[in-house]
Amino acid sequence: MIKHLRLPLLSWRFIPVWHRNYQVWKKLAIPAILGNLADPMLYMLGLGYGLGSLLPDIGGMPYITFLAAGTVAYSTMNAATFEVLYSSFSRMHVQRTWDAILNAPLTLDDVMLGELTWAVTKSLLSGLAILAVIWGLGLFGNFWMTLWIIPVVALVGFCFGGMGLVMNAVSPSYDFFLYYFTLVITPMVLLCGVFFPVSQLPALLQGVSAWLPLTHAIDLARPLVVGNMPDNILLHVTALLVYGSLGYVIALAFTRRRLLR
Repeated sequence: MIKHLRLPLLSWRFIPVWHRNYQVWKKLAIPAILGNLADPMLYMLGLGYGLGSLLPDIGGMPYITFLAAGTVAYSTMNAATFEVLYSSFSRMHVQRTWDAILNAPLTLDDVMLGELTWAVTKSLLSGLAILAVIWGLGLFGNFWMTLWIIPVVALVGFCFGGMGLVMNAVSPSYDFFLYYFTLVITPMVLLCGVFFPVSQLPALLQGVSAWLPLTHAIDLARPLVVGNMPDNILLHVTALLVYGSLGYVIALAFTRRRLLR
């Protein structure tokens, strides 16, 4: 693996890869958007109004507002993760689309950057859908402040897209992705403050949560929903960039090794 590890050679040639994925997606755009929106909306509205009616305010905000802010990050994470796992794996391993593209004057770096930027695009669509629900229900403190959630959503998509590409590179089949969801994604949903404050966790788990990327995503998104500026912005942005960038570089190395076998 070490001999395949190097810095990516970035170029604008990733755009045709992104555009190819967009052309395929737009044929099923409405079902895809509804699918990405349904699950987080059910959680947000069902728990927000149902459980929220039994709970006091959390951090000075109604529970549904607290949950909506976490759902933005959660939905974005899921959209990027599903795209670089199931869809990218289909293009790489099942449909052999990557093999066909690599016959053109493009490199693997271009193909995977196109996949990553497409995952960011899909996560933006998912995050914006949840943000539109937040606006529609009036669950925000300052409209103009909530607009800063849009670049946060893109950053979260980049982070989890890069991480997911690593699993795409090493997975032998679709079933392998269940390990990633069970051992990585689900624990983050439970530990990072989507449904309840991290401060309610034992000290040890709070320490673990502080290192997880979803915690940084939520710590950026939640204050913006209620109209406040997040604390430690540089720390959270840097953490998400590092997770995504390292994931992309490591995924490139593993994918090179896989395709050269």
